[in-house]
Amino acid sequence: MRIYFLSASPAALKLNGAYMGIIDGFERFADFGDGELNRGVFAEAVPQGAACQVTFIINGDLFKNPPDFTDVYLTNGDAVIYIKKYPPAGGKLEIIAQRFFKTVTATLFSENGGLYLNCVNGTDANLYELSPNFFKAKFSEQTLCGYDVLVLAGDGCIAVISESGKRVFYNPAESWSCGENLTVTVNFNTCAMCKAECSFLFDGEKMTLEKSITREFAEPSPKVFHFAFFESVLTKGDFKKYLSAELCEKADALPSFLGEFVDVTIPYSRFFEKHGDLTAAGLVYPAGRNLFEVRYFAVDITDGKIANIYEVDS
Repeated sequence: MRIYFLSASPAALKLNGAYMGIIDGFERFADFGDGELNRGVFAEAVPQGAACQVTFIINGDLFKNPPDFTDVYLTNGDAVIYIKKYPPAGGKLEIIAQRFFKTVTATLFSENGGLYLNCVNGTDANLYELSPNFFKAKFSEQTLCGYDVLVLAGDGCIAVISESGKRVFYNPAESWSCGENLTVTVNFNTCAMCKAECSFLFDGEKMTLEKSITREFAEPSPKVFHFAFFESVLTKGDFKKYLSAELCEKADALPSFLGEFVDVTIPYSRFFEKHGDLTAAGLVYPAGRNLFEVRYFAVDITDGKIANIYEVDS
């Protein structure tokens, strides 16, 4: 098995005590035999700066129940281990912001490298883990569809808390507004610079998507044309414009054919070693907590349009 190692910040990687080099956001890998993985390989990642190292055992259990500080991707018999966070030295609890809303006490705090929102309403308490983009977030009280809500606005993201202390919305948001509905603009950071304008209704307990329109703000180059197509399917954009006239007739069946993928990725080097220079992309599907499966789909392009889409077996 070939295992790729990625890290959110530069770190020294050791395997069974041997220094292997620096891992970061670029592709680096090691090949392992079945015997090694059956015995287990002890891995250490030591980040630069004040954060603490993380350790884990690379074995079969890792590919079923990854530790919380990782995301693991399974792809064509190989795997990708992404170390997404490191605990800070000391790991003390630090309260960042707090707000009293109706009968709810909402507290934003950090501990052991994680960021959390705790909402206490009488004897009911709800703890939510947040992305690092909420580290400098601010609370504000808003009225949404006639109901009072508490909004926690971070860097390009928001969370909405109901009067009962439940998190009813949690999503990236380049901009947002409350009123007769919740309106958010989501920047998907895709090849075609897709943005979605979405509006949601709120009944006091749950959010319901009212409408969504995805627009593209850039013309993708021929080299990333197929990535832009899959991203357009993912973001519910006008993906039909990428298709040939014949394939366009079957466009309504494409989302079902591709399934509920959550991201589009570039194939790793092993894929091209096996399959040659295919025009392909990796589609990422949830498979468990911090666990994902990557399936590869290739396209045939004729006269600047996609004429065929097919899955590439391992």
